[in-house]
Amino acid sequence: MEYLERGVVAVNQGPVIRPADIANPIALVERLSAGADPFARFLRERLSEFSLGRISNSAPIDDELIAAIADDLNATVQQGESIYSALRFTNVNLSSEATRLIEAERTTENTIRLNRLLLSDALAGILAPPGRDHVFVSWRLLATDPEDVAFNLYRATDGEPALKLNREPIRDVTWFLDGTADLARVNRYFVCAVAGGVEQPPGRAFVLAANTPARNYISIPLQPVPGSRPGDASVADLDGDGEYELVLKHEMRPRDNSGRGMTGETRLQAYRFDGTLMWTINLGKNIREGAHYTQFMVYDLDGDGRAEIACKTADGTVDGQGNVIGDPDADHRDPSGHILKGPEYFTIFDGLTGAALATTNYLPGRHPDKLEPTREELSAIWGDGNGNRSERYLACVAYLDGERPSVVMCRGYYTRATLAAWDWRDGKLSLRWLFDSDDGTPGNRAYRGQGNHNLSVADVDGDGRDEIIYGAAVIDDNGKGLYSTGLGHGDALHVSDLDPERPGLEVFNIQERFADAGANFRDARTGEILWKKASVAAGDDGEGPGRGCAMNIDPRYPGSECWVYGAGIAGLFSAKGELITQLTPNSCNFGIWWDGDRLRELLDRNYIVKWNWSDSSETPLLTALGCVWNNGTKATPVISADLFGDWREEVVWRSADDRELRIYTTTIPTKHRFVTLMHDPQYRLSVAWQNVAYNQPPHTSFYMGEDMAPPPRPNIVVRRPAR
Repeated sequence: MEYLERGVVAVNQGPVIRPADIANPIALVERLSAGADPFARFLRERLSEFSLGRISNSAPIDDELIAAIADDLNATVQQGESIYSALRFTNVNLSSEATRLIEAERTTENTIRLNRLLLSDALAGILAPPGRDHVFVSWRLLATDPEDVAFNLYRATDGEPALKLNREPIRDVTWFLDGTADLARVNRYFVCAVAGGVEQPPGRAFVLAANTPARNYISIPLQPVPGSRPGDASVADLDGDGEYELVLKHEMRPRDNSGRGMTGETRLQAYRFDGTLMWTINLGKNIREGAHYTQFMVYDLDGDGRAEIACKTADGTVDGQGNVIGDPDADHRDPSGHILKGPEYFTIFDGLTGAALATTNYLPGRHPDKLEPTREELSAIWGDGNGNRSERYLACVAYLDGERPSVVMCRGYYTRATLAAWDWRDGKLSLRWLFDSDDGTPGNRAYRGQGNHNLSVADVDGDGRDEIIYGAAVIDDNGKGLYSTGLGHGDALHVSDLDPERPGLEVFNIQERFADAGANFRDARTGEILWKKASVAAGDDGEGPGRGCAMNIDPRYPGSECWVYGAGIAGLFSAKGELITQLTPNSCNFGIWWDGDRLRELLDRNYIVKWNWSDSSETPLLTALGCVWNNGTKATPVISADLFGDWREEVVWRSADDRELRIYTTTIPTKHRFVTLMHDPQYRLSVAWQNVAYNQPPHTSFYMGEDMAPPPRPNIVVRRPAR
């Protein structure tokens, strides 16, 4: 597992509401309880389940309730969108500054300030006016830390001696709210672990620039690629400094495999989080652009502490140093824009420089013997001759031997399914195994047509080695089929400890063909179908559901709740398949751990919402102003993962003008302390495959929920790079 620094991050949260700022708690609770005016009704809808429950049940107005309401008010301030509407603020005497900001350009920093002013105006005499801006600082707890580790947080301002901000070592959380910083000056924040009562050397500092505006994101300026648009990304430590860099895919005219049309040239660019462009790889015109073509894995494959990039290449691919792979003049596109001939390569690139380290033939090829097969020959092998089956690719990284990572490049899933596992060791690329549903191996035929537009990696049988969950089937670590359910292809896939009352992991999958398992929930080890919901009303395409989610969003039921979109399968189901409610969230896309509890929030397009299980409603937590999503109707972010700071996840969106990426990080307090999710092997590998085809959210190997037991300490070996 890669070595990680503390990942300290600091953002200007703006004017924070402290419990002491609520000058008249009784009046506030009475107003929220009555909900007699438009603003009070709005604010009541923004309360957490805890706060609303306490108020609705006339619980005592104690410090715990006031602190919870303060957190709710801060979340309202930070939500990203203005809370102003003329109806909502009827009969509210607005301050001159609030009036000015209502008419001003809507930026994140203006909106945070405006929302804070609006709360004070609407709650005059109850809530104090805005005070000074606060800095929210958070950092990682590492799997290699002692169980009882604590932390000291320091701030150094403009080169002055560092000041310790905490009185006693911080033990229960990995965040701190700094209300004393002079934000007109440069502030450096760093953390020292305290182990056995002894303070350890400081980790890498985070520099908060002078006059940083109030906003909960970090901007990565991009160097635009003319005619292209930034798309999916992956993260890894490319230079061995213990911090992540980002590899970003740029596409020009991506197409689905079933569609005709010329595409452009896909680029992969590596960026440091400060916006430094490290290199650009041009995959060239002989790699067709689209979600199903350009799968790229970014991971430390040889254990030297620096990540490599692995992907399919072709004639004309140019590495990060300007070197061309194959024939630079070849053009294998046919008049329809498809690429059905020519050599196919698989290349390992150096993460630091982008240089090609090794290139070999992509296995298997379109045809076993010919570089220019006819459409009839392709159809005989794959089921069609236009590339809609032979040119669908997936990829992942897996610890197939339980100790070192392998990269698995996959081809085909509608009919023939193939997976090739490669090892990059000591500067040499070697094939570990090749699984082929159509190679005549007894039993392999059952794996035809079982793959999804995505995959997952997990140790489903508990032997310490990873398996590849290939949609409705699983390939064992040795390259042999573990089982096939026969349920066929689907579009969404979730693998985790979805039902904590059962041993091991579970899989929630959906079935594209219109049949009796439109939504299905199975044992990840054996493939036993634990429950399923039949498709009942086909859409215009005659298919089953097109989307499905399994996430823990309701604490009343152990495990993850499951729901789908399409095929007339209505309702939110428990991990046991019980119908909870006919109502489902508006989103059926990504999940994210964002607020302070251990339930998951919902991420879709450019917003995050909280599912309110008591009344089946949603509370907005964040709208990323000025940001847009990727992949059309799939509406996915650039990437979502635990990139830095505490255990909660970050989300990266591109700006609407494609000139920057914005890494949003939560500033909501949490009572919980967990090891960084990136030190959970299954979660880390989920982040590696997240960019593949129909992107899916990452999942942990352990159950996360309000009723969870302490998660197991990750059993990992961290490889620190040689200096």
